[in-house]
Amino acid sequence: MNCIAPDASCRQIGGLARSFFASAVALLLCLMAHPALADADGLAGRWSGNGSVMLPSGATEKARCRATIRKAGSREFTVDATCATSSLKVSQVAKVQASGANRFSGEFLNAEYNITGTMTLTLSGKTLSAALRGGGGTAFFTLAR
Repeated sequence: MNCIAPDASCRQIGGLARSFFASAVALLLCLMAHPALADADGLAGRWSGNGSVMLPSGATEKARCRATIRKAGSREFTVDATCATSSLKVSQVAKVQASGANRFSGEFLNAEYNITGTMTLTLSGKTLSAALRGGGGTAFFTLAR
């Protein structure tokens, strides 16, 4: 986002964009953890990939993410993720549960921007698809080991 004059409205929009991006990244990481329903042992580990984030302003940015997923129970996982666009880097945590065959859903938190949201993960072979919604934006990622 570019602002000609750095007034309060510009700072607010920039903060919303960062919040949304952070939420999207967190959701993506949580979504990656959900696919473990069919193969819990296959979900845990390190994942990375690319996707896009739609900010609350409607602008879309390409993003890349890295996530570490750990088993927290028989059908639960924790996710620690860091995602970045060309202008921003955010970290978030999430907890997801199995919600169907190879599908997981849960919530994420970006403590830095105090943003929460929902996520859905789908595991297909060695590919993890993630969808996030929160902070006024959405994000979609495809991750691999």
